[in-house]
Amino acid sequence: MTDGHLFNNISLGGRGGTNPGQLKIYSGGILWKKQSGGKAVDVDKDDIVSVTWMKVPRTSQLGIRVKDGLYYKFTGFRDQDVTSLTTFFQNTCGITPEEKQLSVSGRNWGEVDLNGNMLTFMVGQKQAFEVSLADVSQTQLQGKNDVILEFHVDDTTGANEKDSLMEVSFHIPNSNTQFVGDENRPPAQAFREKIMSMADVGAGGEEAVTTFEGIAILTPRGRYTVELHLSFLRLQGQANDFKIQYSSVVRLFLLPKSNQPHTFVVVTLDPPIRKGQTLYPHIVLQFETDTVVQSTLSINEDVLSTKYKDKLEPAYKGLIHEVFTTILRGLSGAKVTKPGKFRSCQDGYAVKSSLKAEDGVLYPLEKSFFFLPKPPTLILYEEIDYVEFERHVAGGSNMHYFDLLVRLKTEQDHLFRNIQRNEYNNLFEFIRTKGLKIMGIGSEIITDGVAAVLQNEDDDAVDPHLERIKIEAGGDESDEEDEDFVAEKDDEGSPTDDSGEDESDASESAAVKEKPAKRESKREPSSSKASSSKKKSKDGDEDGSKRKKQKKKKDKNAPKKALSSYNFFTRVETENIKKTTPGLGFTDISKIIAEKWKRMSAEEKEPYEGKARVDKKRYRDEISGYKNPQPMDIDSGNESDSE
Repeated sequence: MTDGHLFNNISLGGRGGTNPGQLKIYSGGILWKKQSGGKAVDVDKDDIVSVTWMKVPRTSQLGIRVKDGLYYKFTGFRDQDVTSLTTFFQNTCGITPEEKQLSVSGRNWGEVDLNGNMLTFMVGQKQAFEVSLADVSQTQLQGKNDVILEFHVDDTTGANEKDSLMEVSFHIPNSNTQFVGDENRPPAQAFREKIMSMADVGAGGEEAVTTFEGIAILTPRGRYTVELHLSFLRLQGQANDFKIQYSSVVRLFLLPKSNQPHTFVVVTLDPPIRKGQTLYPHIVLQFETDTVVQSTLSINEDVLSTKYKDKLEPAYKGLIHEVFTTILRGLSGAKVTKPGKFRSCQDGYAVKSSLKAEDGVLYPLEKSFFFLPKPPTLILYEEIDYVEFERHVAGGSNMHYFDLLVRLKTEQDHLFRNIQRNEYNNLFEFIRTKGLKIMGIGSEIITDGVAAVLQNEDDDAVDPHLERIKIEAGGDESDEEDEDFVAEKDDEGSPTDDSGEDESDASESAAVKEKPAKRESKREPSSSKASSSKKKSKDGDEDGSKRKKQKKKKDKNAPKKALSSYNFFTRVETENIKKTTPGLGFTDISKIIAEKWKRMSAEEKEPYEGKARVDKKRYRDEISGYKNPQPMDIDSGNESDSE
């Protein structure tokens, strides 16, 4: 980088555990993003007060203190990184990083250094440990010389960690000279008062700023009383009670539901809350859109005019979802995302679809897709490798629907099914304007043809989806096993699917469907094969289930499909695991490999990416010289677009 430095696998320390991510240090400041998305830290250069280095086990830790008292700790640096970054901070920010020493003496007697909102325990002028006073919920004076600090405990604390810090006890003898007291006020009490002036004390039993009764929450499902406190929100239900610190709130989403009297408000968390073994990174609340509420906030006037100046007002009156979002934004400081420029054909903000057999709505937002309500799935555009529009695999009335496949850069797929055909134009144009790669569409001419055929009711028009499938039959890199699986298992249909089709309509539709297939027969033999296969099954088979179970015939002479980088990685790791841990089943091995691949950095994946690129080139070279592909059966649902 010419403008700074970029580091992978840098962990941010905090109450929720250590989170690995990517750190960019440049002339404008510091930007850290969590690897799996969600939490981010953005520090402007002018807000940096001090920079420190500390040698910790196996790596080095970078400490950044900012003007508002916050202190960020990043670990994962090499010795050469310390040298280069020290020079960079000196030249760019005019700050010389200070080197701090870690105490390893094991003594429990030392001195306390209070700086900003950090408490550092020093032993022999070296740091033994430090804690953030923003995480302190209560202080107790035990006897005359002991002070106990209790830390916030909520449902996001340590979601990724087995152990969490609950309390720390300090013994301050009467001979202490750092915290001066008197006969009626020993040093321990002076220390406690100092902590109370700097810590978030009292949040554990404070009165709620405002309360919303009987709110429907879709995940985790139930009706809850939602209390908004100064430093946390609480969800109180009949079976569950969640306490969530505002420091875990990453973003708020305010998403109206089209043609329905409800509005979604989504609270995105990092780390997520846990219920049993299930993690919930998104809390999906559902409000009645037309409900009007009036709320007076229970906040001290001095606090309101200082800490929450220009953020909150003493009272609110308006629609319940807007009042709730405004107050929560003011208390948590989280940003609010609302629908952008996309509009569906019903002039809504989302399109109806289904994901993992669950019906819901897909919101195309300005920087992400968001599927709600269950499972709530947020997909950032920057994480997407490509999208692909697919004709619905089932026949009959399901021809009025299409599917949207979203492939992530991690090679994970999200298939949004049963999207109404008339949503195609708006959805395609919106995705195109976002600069996302759209597979299966090679040029603007074909793009225009897709849009035209979706608007045109004439079945004699060329079907671009069929053309794409013909190209795939000629040697595209699709996964044959996955296609067979979908064609065989897709028995659920669409929400408005009518299984009973009139025989006269069916025969007429079959006759019409043969026309474009014959016209293209010289160009691609598989098209006529598909039509004749379908016609035979219509006339000869009374049992419709036999039609559904037809599979494509594989050409034994065709070149071997290209392997992905994950396939190459799996081959290597499977052998390693079998050698080191014999006796593991296929499922356990697959889980271990998938988890290891997820944790790997881009640099660690590069050798396998290189093998995949070489194999992909090999496949393309071989398929280009393969002149006589065998005919393939194509599912009848892809043959035409008749209504």
